[in-house]
Amino acid sequence: MDRRRFLAGGVASAVVAGLRIPRNASVPFLPPTSPRPSGFDLVAVKGGEPDVMFREGINALGGIRAFVRKGQKVVVKPNIGWDVSPERAGNTNPKLIREIVRQCKDAGAREVTVLDHTCDSWQRCYRTSGIESAAKDAGAVVAPAHSEGYFHEVAVPGGKSLHTAKEHEAILDADVFINVPVLKSHGSTRLTVSMKNMMGNVWDRQYWHANDLHQCIADFATYRKPTLNVVDAYAVMKDNGPRGVSTDDVVLMKAQLLTTDCVTADTAAAKLFGVNPNDVRHIVLASEQKVGRMDLDALSIKRISL
Repeated sequence: MDRRRFLAGGVASAVVAGLRIPRNASVPFLPPTSPRPSGFDLVAVKGGEPDVMFREGINALGGIRAFVRKGQKVVVKPNIGWDVSPERAGNTNPKLIREIVRQCKDAGAREVTVLDHTCDSWQRCYRTSGIESAAKDAGAVVAPAHSEGYFHEVAVPGGKSLHTAKEHEAILDADVFINVPVLKSHGSTRLTVSMKNMMGNVWDRQYWHANDLHQCIADFATYRKPTLNVVDAYAVMKDNGPRGVSTDDVVLMKAQLLTTDCVTADTAAAKLFGVNPNDVRHIVLASEQKVGRMDLDALSIKRISL
């Protein structure tokens, strides 16, 4: 098994700064910046459907071929943790996953695998979320992750609380790892975004909860750096996360963030959600451990309004 450490892609990414958004209010969004040909650290898109926003956002980063080459194996990792329908926003939007898979296949990927270590029954989560059918329709392999046999131990040499983890074999064997979290509230960590989404990569999550969850999230990010992070903020669960209770928990934001830096992704997502990133401890810890950057004001950000 090739236990690759996925380094951030060579193309820079892009971001949104947001204000606290009251329930049922319109979503504030900074005006578009002047167009630049390349070199963005973060791309922030607003105002479209998930698939349309991804097309615009990835084009601003140089297109999917900047990340996926012909013949490569790709893993697309959504949040599929919960047995809830798409309008509940507990999982990544299936339209977004379909478009990402389609583009990876069009770029010549040899294989695209979609998976998550779910919290509810994996078969029900895959089906009810709409992600299984969307991924398969676009040509992906939808892999199970419900058994420890699919996971293999890796060392986390930069960890402070987490020193080893068991990661899914498909991710370990992939050339490209695309992390596609949904932005939402979380009872234990305040928010779940890019770094928290990678708990679905591993088997032994109870250890994380028992040994400083925030530090373990930051520790794992020192080992596993996605090739690309695509934050789904189309419909955002503002309350009762991570599973939610009803659609009353959800605000329609119609936004998306794309970046190679998972700390930048989570910093921008926190601002969009209306939370100070400094109040989300694993974001601060990961920044201190040099996983990525929180200093959005110093980054090159492309904002696209559809």
